[in-house]
Amino acid sequence: MDIRVQQEPFDLGAEANAFAARQAGMGAVVTFTGIVRDLEGDLDTMEIEHYPGMTEKALAGIAEEAARRWQIGDALILHRYGRLKADDLIMMVATASRHRADAFHAAEFLMDYLKSRAPFWKKEVTDAGEGWVAARDEDEDALSRW
Repeated sequence: MDIRVQQEPFDLGAEANAFAARQAGMGAVVTFTGIVRDLEGDLDTMEIEHYPGMTEKALAGIAEEAARRWQIGDALILHRYGRLKADDLIMMVATASRHRADAFHAAEFLMDYLKSRAPFWKKEVTDAGEGWVAARDEDEDALSRW
């Protein structure tokens, strides 16, 4: 399992290719990449905070849970922190398994967890001011299916 929390941008193609290249004997690789959205058209930056050490431990724990639930050979969770702009890549999840269903389910599980429970705090800075991003009911609903 590869868990990375980093400030610097990542190269989606390079990360996906490197992950896939390590998957001997696997029949499926699923990737998902999250992008900072400017839903209202006034986002200056999104500032993401986390507690080093605690965050990586929490993400490793959820990756281990995914491995217990589905037959995956490997997983990657990469999440950025710091000051990001609209359209920046914010996170990536990749899973590998012998069969596609396990890879898809594990990836969805990891994405739902990252969206609703991972220990990151997001603050949006706009022309009108700044504010912390609150949890959304639909994200909690998505997580409850697991």
